[in-house]
Amino acid sequence: MRKNHLFFLGTAAGVCLTLLVTGPQSAQWVAAARAAAAGDTYSQLNLFGEVFERVRSDYVEKPDDTKLIEGAINGMVTGLDPHSRYMNDKAWRDMQETTHGEFGGLGIEVTMEDGLVKVVAPMDDTPAAKAGILSGDLITQIDDDAVQGLTLEQAVNKMKGPVNTKTRLKIMRKGVEQPIDVTIEREIIRVRPVTYHTDGGDIGYIRIASFNEQTTDGLRKAISTISKQISSDKLAGYVVDLRNNPGGLLDQAVSVSSAFMDRGEVVSTRGRNPEETQRFTARGGDLTKGKPLVVLINGGSASASEIVAGALHDRKRATLIGTRSFGKGSVQTIIPLGTGNGALALTTARYFTPSGHSIQALGIKPDIEVVQDVPEALKGRVELQGEASMRGHLSAESTEQTGSQSYVPPDEKNDKALAAAYNLLRGVTVNAGVPSTSAPKAAVPN
Repeated sequence: MRKNHLFFLGTAAGVCLTLLVTGPQSAQWVAAARAAAAGDTYSQLNLFGEVFERVRSDYVEKPDDTKLIEGAINGMVTGLDPHSRYMNDKAWRDMQETTHGEFGGLGIEVTMEDGLVKVVAPMDDTPAAKAGILSGDLITQIDDDAVQGLTLEQAVNKMKGPVNTKTRLKIMRKGVEQPIDVTIEREIIRVRPVTYHTDGGDIGYIRIASFNEQTTDGLRKAISTISKQISSDKLAGYVVDLRNNPGGLLDQAVSVSSAFMDRGEVVSTRGRNPEETQRFTARGGDLTKGKPLVVLINGGSASASEIVAGALHDRKRATLIGTRSFGKGSVQTIIPLGTGNGALALTTARYFTPSGHSIQALGIKPDIEVVQDVPEALKGRVELQGEASMRGHLSAESTEQTGSQSYVPPDEKNDKALAAAYNLLRGVTVNAGVPSTSAPKAAVPN
């Protein structure tokens, strides 16, 4: 215990102690502290080796060594925070397919919470969305097999399978006493990250559902098409819908933000050491030529979508409408571990908006809060607790904020946040304190 005590003091206040301890003993003391630290680590590794050998030799059935090691790695990594994880070779290949934008499955973004699979958001126009899966649903069983005890990758793999085959999910939903049984037929999921249309001949609507390798190209196509359909003198502005967008690739978040900014910082990442700070700036120029912009967010907007919303807000480029975002403000670095060994997704830094605002367990607050009317049958089931409610999450730098509503009505005519965005762009409503670019100089009648 004495060695451990000295080790922790030396790590936390090594500089002060080095200054206070003078003479030839000081260097010896520092060396002894370091040796104690190394000795303690090796002692713990010896303990792991002893347990491993005991399990191999004495367990009631002969265990699989590969599974033992994989389980040990999973236990170590998942104990860090909700987003760090180990992926074996198959899971690593599956993730590469997902980020590429095409894979087989149900079309559902998930995370792990308290040993269960939690739905972050169903992807647009996929079997999961059509089956009525909601953000915040907890999946407890997959094809009669309990999810408890599985890793996230194992659970995801069980939901994947050949096209036109079915899988059965048992779901716990907030506000519903009895579990819900859902049968979903698998399809090839070709993630279409960007959809768009025009409204009223004067506004371009762009929905970004995820941030994969295809997102920026899809956004450029959307802006180009809308600008051809609506002449510049009639175009009142754009609505970018990031609601229930669970995030994705950092480089795509930066390039999407760049499509609406001429210059300036988009996001910074700060790791454990000051020298690890990185800053990402806009590049390529504003494709919308400075047209007014409204961004929609809600409790299902996470990670990369929060980066985009935070950057455009801090740069006074957009007005945010909706409800507080999820608050997932940590960076996962993907570290390949060599052929056949998979990869490690390790939390290595936190995200900060250009103004220095931390996203972690705080989220992005909209300029104009619009709470959606929820059908009676769904009341009490569409509130997300956000990152702050996840077990083992990285703490916030200030008072943590809970999540918010994530319901988006399927019919646009019932969408209050979207209506508010249209009205703001058309000058029907004026909101003090939002960026001046939020309303065009010449208002277009509604």
